[in-house]
Amino acid sequence: MSSQKLKPILTAGPSITKLEMDYVADACAHGWNQDWNLYLERFQRAFGEVTDTRFNMATSSCTGALHLALLSLGVGPGDEVLVPETTWVATASAVKYCGATPVFVDVQPDTWCMDPDHLVAAITPRSKVVIPVHLYGQPCDMGRILAIAKTHGLKVLEDAAPALGATVLVDGVERPVGSLGDVACFSFQGAKIMTTGEGGMLVTNNQEIFERASFLNDHARDRASGFQILEVGYKYKMSNIQAALGLAQLERLDELVGQKRTIMSWYQDRLSGVEGLSLNDANAWSKPIFWMSSVVLDERITPSREQVTRHLKELGIDSRPFFPPLSSFPMFRTSEGPAPVAARIGKAGINLPSGHSLTEADIDRVCVGLRSAIAVRPVVAA
Repeated sequence: MSSQKLKPILTAGPSITKLEMDYVADACAHGWNQDWNLYLERFQRAFGEVTDTRFNMATSSCTGALHLALLSLGVGPGDEVLVPETTWVATASAVKYCGATPVFVDVQPDTWCMDPDHLVAAITPRSKVVIPVHLYGQPCDMGRILAIAKTHGLKVLEDAAPALGATVLVDGVERPVGSLGDVACFSFQGAKIMTTGEGGMLVTNNQEIFERASFLNDHARDRASGFQILEVGYKYKMSNIQAALGLAQLERLDELVGQKRTIMSWYQDRLSGVEGLSLNDANAWSKPIFWMSSVVLDERITPSREQVTRHLKELGIDSRPFFPPLSSFPMFRTSEGPAPVAARIGKAGINLPSGHSLTEADIDRVCVGLRSAIAVRPVVAA
């Protein structure tokens, strides 16, 4: 059967059931006037239970949540914020929104998350906040990062955008990501583990941070006097209808995480030990959610990523490249250039199809295609 007759296998995709449709329909029909925020309140309260946090604020995006979190930590011009080289651009952009400077830290070759050793080397007297990013659903080494932050007087903002449901062992206790730093942010963009279409959540156990973020997110309005505005504020609010979708998704979180872990187990069964491929395996101190099942090519013995992904595309199999190093972008370019590990995985990393609806037969097809792709003789420029 030709690839044209096979259904395309996409990189991502949500799982939407009758529960989500019923909640959204109810919010559309009844969530107005005095009931305008019922689903928002339910969603925020339930999210706090899942993440073991006391204060939770739904936002229009994780980017907006990151901006509010940084402002609430007092970040401004003259400050430096430590950011991993490998992450989505929003992590560093939010730092620039505050007038501060992102300082890039190389990542570990196995977790692809911020390397604590390189973090120590990047700290200066201007450093104020560190943002560990739980990349592709794999937790950072938070035990070491928290200890470094405490030693150097840094605040910790967890960018948990892609990692809801993941846990990490710190001081012998298993903790959900998002509950470990001073404040954390999550994403509900359409491809994430759960979705509200677009959206995010700011979570914290620090009431002062939460109150500052809430004030700024209400246009810095003096709530005691109606429409008096006290400083320049923002509006990164989530709608009640989105929250209805989010609540239904959150109630299914164990199922959604289970699907992701099952998909990764299928890839591990078929690809572990294949020469030239490294997978995002778990380690002894964390439980990833494998939001994205991923591989890094060893391009010394495999074709280039571009050749591999083109071969997959011809077979009707979608894929996605890893994030490029942030310092490779013109607005973040540094004289040193991209850090070594971030540069290597940015060139050779592939997110494989990881959507909730994938079947074991789909994964079989992806793995057969990937094996055939890396068996192709590399094309070497003359």
